[in-house]
Amino acid sequence: MRQSRLDPNIFKNEIFVTPAGGAVFVISFVILIRSLVMRNSYEIVIASAVLLLMLVFFIIGIWKSRKLKITETHWKPPFPVTADMINAGSGSETRITGLEASIPFFFRMHYLIKGFFYPSGSDSGCYTLVETSVPRGETSAQMALDFPMSGAFHGEGHCQLRDIFGLFSFSCGQPQPKTVKVRSAPCFGKKIHINAQSGAEDKRNKPSADEERYYMREYTPGDRLRDINWKSSDRIDTLITRISTDTQEKISRIEVHFRNYGQRAVNKKQRGSLEALWLLDRAKARMTYFLRSIKEQNSSFIFDVRTAQGNWEIMDEEDLDAFLEELAGFSFLPPVNEAAIAPNAGDLYVFSTACDDGLPAFLLACNPRPVTLFISQPAEQRIKNNEQRTESKKPIAETKLETEKLYIKDFLQKGCIPSFRLFNKGIKPLGVNTGRMEVNYAEIKI
Repeated sequence: MRQSRLDPNIFKNEIFVTPAGGAVFVISFVILIRSLVMRNSYEIVIASAVLLLMLVFFIIGIWKSRKLKITETHWKPPFPVTADMINAGSGSETRITGLEASIPFFFRMHYLIKGFFYPSGSDSGCYTLVETSVPRGETSAQMALDFPMSGAFHGEGHCQLRDIFGLFSFSCGQPQPKTVKVRSAPCFGKKIHINAQSGAEDKRNKPSADEERYYMREYTPGDRLRDINWKSSDRIDTLITRISTDTQEKISRIEVHFRNYGQRAVNKKQRGSLEALWLLDRAKARMTYFLRSIKEQNSSFIFDVRTAQGNWEIMDEEDLDAFLEELAGFSFLPPVNEAAIAPNAGDLYVFSTACDDGLPAFLLACNPRPVTLFISQPAEQRIKNNEQRTESKKPIAETKLETEKLYIKDFLQKGCIPSFRLFNKGIKPLGVNTGRMEVNYAEIKI
């Protein structure tokens, strides 16, 4: 995982005049000088009163911010943090605690979270700033810390003491750094029903002498018919399976490949574009939906997941949550020489994007093994497919899904300022076709 690039001096400004305060001071000072020259007593009184009020606020702010210097506040995002969760109506907000300090009249405590958000773990960060005002007398607060897509956020939470007129802002309390993994917004598609016999198996032969040592449990798909206790099953009208205490049960392993490989070095700018990162985000979301739906079908399935970052074995919900948390920060990596695909080891499920130049060769190497492909393509590929249907009048083997759009305005609404390096374009659709394929279409909108 990349180290945080957060500027360590991002909160070093302890005392500063806000833009509004600076404008009021300059205007009042100019009016005061002008009124003294012209001997306008009315303007002298007004300008002097404003400058005196600013001086009072300045002194009170310095005094109180010094007393609040040791205040320790904490910000705790919900777990897991999911992209666009506020707009989705989940109601999950970041909770701020440790705000017990008393505040002078005409002042309010503000809590700010600053940092950099890296979409889909890219190298180009988006400067992010969100803040909230803490109601007087409250010891905690909530704020909407939301992101438009998956990635990693490196930020710090910090308190500021401000007067109600917005003239001054005083830093107080200790900054609280934190790294937050942001998972992809949910993606829904056609559910895949997996037969227990479709995966590779783990099994161990048991000695015949230990045949009588077993326990009973309810039958699950994939159990051997010879292990069914027909007498007990007939008595309670439910299939019961005999399982030896010395024998490992037959387990179906589902092999999943997440190909987050980008285009080659000459196209590094395209690989790091927001368009490519959005395709990767949608591939993450589709694989998340796949893994969760299969686990709901049968919790005994084990996933062997292979990615550009490494391999994972997912046995239970705890392993799945740990993997999805790591998946949120995955970005593109250059292509590598992959290990040979094991023949006749069950079905293979592949998730990829249009940036994966090596995908056609990989699919060819998988023959004759059954492969189900989930691929994220630019929206222009949908137009080409529609034209092909019109000309050939033959359906293309893919599931019809709506085009998923990412709006640039969502970044600004959530307090993120995208880097100009993210706006490179030129991702071309990848020409692949396999017997079982589901295509997700994605595009960027203003």
